[in-house]
Amino acid sequence: MTALASLKAVVARADPGQRRLLDDVNETLLAIELFELGARLQVTQAETTLSRDRLIRLYKELHRESPPKGMLPFSEDWYVTWMPNIHASLFHALYRSVSAQRDIRRIAAIIAAYRLYLEHVPRGTEPVLSFTRAWTLVKFVEHDMLHLRTCSCCKGSFLVLAYELELGYVCGLCKPPSRAGKTGRPAKAG
Repeated sequence: MTALASLKAVVARADPGQRRLLDDVNETLLAIELFELGARLQVTQAETTLSRDRLIRLYKELHRESPPKGMLPFSEDWYVTWMPNIHASLFHALYRSVSAQRDIRRIAAIIAAYRLYLEHVPRGTEPVLSFTRAWTLVKFVEHDMLHLRTCSCCKGSFLVLAYELELGYVCGLCKPPSRAGKTGRPAKAG
């Protein structure tokens, strides 16, 4: 049993009188897990009860640098472009599956689904979908900014913009865009 798992077990068995301190430990463990998955400070702040200052100190201790600054991704359009749509749709299918099987908090389902998503990313390559984008995706779906549509060819479920009314939707796997997969860089001679 890992140290993280044993700490979580202690928190689960605690008496109500000890709960406040152990809840704090649990929140800190959640923040560590989120930071290790690449969550931005704003995401971790939204999902835990820890103060911003404490989260910044924790981030600096884990990564030996200040957390990145700037706004979170806020456009749902990114999720419907070719490659991001494939990855976002895969993640969302995993998230729906995890959420349906267990009675767990939303953030725990996002973490579990993201870990499953990472298992589908080839080793040595950067995932298309960051944890922060995965978290934002769940928010967009919850707020009806993105919906699922069934591809008329493969019958798979893919994310589309909520106001998109196209009949006979065809996904990016069945009908990739003409420049799909072309990076503009010459292929390495092998």
